[in-house]
Amino acid sequence: MKTSTYLNDKVQHAFDTCNSIFLGKEEQLKIAFISMLSKGHLLIEDVPGVGKTTLVYLLSHIFGLNLSRIQFTNDLLASDILGTSIFDTQTSSFVFNRGPIFSRMVLGDELNRASPKTQSALLQAMEERYITVDGGEYQLEEPFIVVATQNPLDQIGTNPLPESQLDRFFMSLTIGLPDREFEKKILLGENIREQINGLHSFVNLEEYLSINKMIQKIHIEDQLINYVLNLLEYARTNLSSGVKLSLRAGRDLLLASKACAFFEKRDYVTPSDVKTVAPYVLSHRLNLRDGLTVSQDKIREVLESVAIR
Repeated sequence: MKTSTYLNDKVQHAFDTCNSIFLGKEEQLKIAFISMLSKGHLLIEDVPGVGKTTLVYLLSHIFGLNLSRIQFTNDLLASDILGTSIFDTQTSSFVFNRGPIFSRMVLGDELNRASPKTQSALLQAMEERYITVDGGEYQLEEPFIVVATQNPLDQIGTNPLPESQLDRFFMSLTIGLPDREFEKKILLGENIREQINGLHSFVNLEEYLSINKMIQKIHIEDQLINYVLNLLEYARTNLSSGVKLSLRAGRDLLLASKACAFFEKRDYVTPSDVKTVAPYVLSHRLNLRDGLTVSQDKIREVLESVAIR
């Protein structure tokens, strides 16, 4: 059954607006929206200069989430992300100064340029939505979403992300260059950042959280749940890197399928929803050094090999 709520309409209006600004990347925008609607962390891998950071700024404006940017470099420290305790001479005690991770949306720019020790500063925050520093626990805002960019591993100064971190990313995508027609429009058109700065949010915080609750309640048949289990089992058995697909991968695949159904204004999941999101939910978890594009092709081969029973 098709749903027709004002929240569905708002999301579609927001998507159409983004599509008129971020030209020639409708599929990538759809995946980014599905990830955002699910409150999931998103990993964007590509060469510099194709609009990775611009996409993140666009999403933060559209969904009205305050954005904190962290530029990852090889000398970045964990305390530069989380914060640090400083001695206050007036009170003769240590006071915790919060770092940039205390934001509803965090842009981790060029995440894989930092050392593995610094990268690991995000692990607890991404999984548990709070951090532990100097013996104190600090709750992060709701929602808390990390959108990270990374450069291809064959570029100088990159460090591969560990499986534990990759598995915490809900979805991943590559942007790539637009077709010639769209590239010409981009070159001759208005500055994209100026267009983004002129946007207003399309949903408020209460509406955003309501959307996520609606997605959680979308119906999925037991047959499709078994199909997801069969996909995971096939990948783990037949792909050399398939054993890296965790329980979290299956849970995220179900949630992304529900978000895809919501995006299409349905209150139930179809096989098409699962097949649409599977390459973007599972590919980065394979952790192939050949990049996300090759990994997505591997997952699409799995989809072709597993029938719905």
